[in-house]
Amino acid sequence: MGMPVELNTMIVTKGREKRVEENLFVLNKDGYRLYPIDIPIDVRKTMDGDSSGTAVIKKVEWEQSKTTLTYQLISLNSTN
Repeated sequence: MGMPVELNTMIVTKGREKRVEENLFVLNKDGYRLYPIDIPIDVRKTMDGDSSGTAVIKKVEWEQSKTTLTYQLISLNSTN
């Protein structure tokens, strides 16, 4: 019996991220997902949207068909 796993190379938040500390965020996603850890990757609000910034994933947790990401935002693309 197999387990469905998705490999992601960017973080898509859809506005559901939660700030834990100044630049540290937690995001819950449905399904089991793999992400590169300790490598800067793109952060976007939507898959087709512009880049919001760059982050480094610190922790990936799988539990009950959900993935929890803990990531640190290292740069922010501002429109100001």
